[in-house]
Formats: sequence, C-alpha cells, structure tokens
Amino acid sequence: MTDLLALAAELVAIPSTSHHEAALADRVEADLRRARHLDVMRFEDTIVARTELGRARRVVLAGHLDTVPPFDDGRGRVVHDTLWGLGSVDMKGGVAVLLDLAATVPAPALDITYVLYACEEVERRHNALALLAATRPDLLAADAAVLGEPTGGVVEAGCQGTMRAVVSVGGRRAHTSRPWTGVNAVHRLTLVLDALERYVPRRVLLDGCEYTEQLQAVGIEGGVANNVVPDRATITINYRFAPEVDSAEAEATLRDLVGTGLDPSAGDGLEVVDVAVGAPPALGHPVLASLVAATGAPPRAKVGWTDVATLAEIGVPATNFGPGDPLLAHTPDEHVSRRELERARAVLGTFLLSD
Repeated sequence: MTDLLALAAELVAIPSTSHHEAALADRVEADLRRARHLDVMRFEDTIVARTELGRARRVVLAGHLDTVPPFDDGRGRVVHDTLWGLGSVDMKGGVAVLLDLAATVPAPALDITYVLYACEEVERRHNALALLAATRPDLLAADAAVLGEPTGGVVEAGCQGTMRAVVSVGGRRAHTSRPWTGVNAVHRLTLVLDALERYVPRRVLLDGCEYTEQLQAVGIEGGVANNVVPDRATITINYRFAPEVDSAEAEATLRDLVGTGLDPSAGDGLEVVDVAVGAPPALGHPVLASLVAATGAPPRAKVGWTDVATLAEIGVPATNFGPGDPLLAHTPDEHVSRRELERARAVLGTFLLSD
C-alpha cells in the first residue's frame, strides 16, 4: 500500500514554481511510465497518461504541477501525520493521490485519462491545460472530468467566472499649493470606491449549490510628484461572477455597478483586461453524480475559478474534488494530513471501480 503522505512529501520537496515545473514533470513522467497499462505522452512539462480498455465511458483526472512562489525554502516538512509546506494543499497532495491511482488501479470500470499539467497559477495565456485543449482536444475528450483541486474531500461543483478591469479617471494637473486650479484624479476615484462600498453580492442557486458573486478593488495607481495634483489615476477591480453568466453579461453588469459616475469627456473609462468564464455544476451528469455518491456528502459551490471551466469549454462536464482545505492554499500555514489524502484516495478509488 502506498504511503501517500510520504509520496506527497517527495513531490513537495521538488520545487515547481510556475514556468519551472520540469523537474517535477520528470518525476511524474517516470512514475507514470512504470505503469504498463498506461499510454504515456509528454508535451513540454505536461504529462498525459491514458488507459485504453474499451470501457463505455472515459473520465479525465487532472491536476496541476505548479505552485505559487515560495514563502520559505519551499521544501516542506512532515510532523506526525501532517505534511506542511508550499503545494501540500494546492495541489501536490492531489497529484500524489492521482499518481497512486494510476499505479494501483489497472482495471477501472471507466477508461481514464490522467493529465498532470503546468502553469495553472499564472495568467491563463500560459495555462498548459488550455493549450492542450486548443491543440490536442482529442486527448481531453471524455464523458466527464475531475480536477484534483483541494476541496476538503467533498465535491465542489463548477466554478465562478473571473474578470479583471481597470477603471481610469482623469483630472488636471496643478501645483499642490494651488489645488483649486486643477482637478485631483486620485480624489475622483471615490466615484468608484463608493460604488464598490455600496455593492451587495448577488447569490445564485444552481444544482443546489449557491454561488455568491464578489467585487473587489485589488490595486490603485496614481500620482505625479509630491507637489503636483495628479491628472490620472486608475483602480483595478476583480469581479467574480456566477457560472450562468457569460463574459458580455459580466462586463455589462460591471459597467452598471462601477461606471455610472464616469465622465468620458474627462478621460474616464473602463477597460476589461482579462476574463475567464465560469463552469456550471453539471451534477446531473451520471459520472459526476457517481462521484458525489462516493463522497457520501452533499456538494457545494466552488468559490473561485478553476480549470473545470477549461474543460467545460470543450464540452467536458467537470467538477473539483481533492484532499486539503482550500482556505489554506497559498498561505504559510498550508498543510495536508495523512487522513485527508487517504480519504480522497478511497473516494476516487470507489468512484473509478463503480460503473
């Protein structure tokens, strides 16, 4: 029987910050190639391994190899039955579970495509799963998919969409000793900040899962010099929207929420600089319903965006399920226990062996 905690610790000990996953990809490829029932392919630092058993259904099991930049040496440590360290939750614990399944379940009831991929934690233009979907969609063709993101061992269905927009406001330069001769653009940002403060999140219920939208300012820029009234200021906003909303609807909503007081004649404007739509829960699909049944727990909405949306875009209904508390991801307190790893492995094992 695989010691999942030890395997996860070995993976955590291999640094794999986004764009630097080669060493971990080498290890994952070597592990997968030892399983003779798998057909293994490598695309740069993304590994695809498939069974070809002629089953009636196929499921994709996917997980990303990269982590955010380290906050310490990034090597991790095991204390009693808990692994601490960068990536233990997001998501090398999940990768360890997938590697164990690949090695120890040679005859599942479903055909399986394992996808361990690079560059999830950075801008979507670098996302290796999205690149694979664009260049080799045949390798991702399946009845359904499970993304091994940390979910606390329950199904977190679908995901929210995300939009990043920059609101610019204009002004007129002046000397700070004579501010009445100018217009302070930084002060005019209150038009946007007040709108954000008044915002009431919309709640949407889909497949019994409640998605709560969010709207936050995440950055402000402005200023010329310490003695100059600024003539330009910007505020960057992140909008998390429910998965039944498309990008055009999300942009229209955002403009209604924060653009009402903007004056184009003064140089004000709103520009959407990045958007990724969400994914519906799709829990009515029999494969995903089987996974929910295997957990023995009710599903909940996924808070945030994940690559279930990438899979949904190519027609593969997907959900999130994996070990670890998602609230610990990217934090100095990131840790996963042996019990969490073994529970996730047991649930996915039951799921793969039941038709």
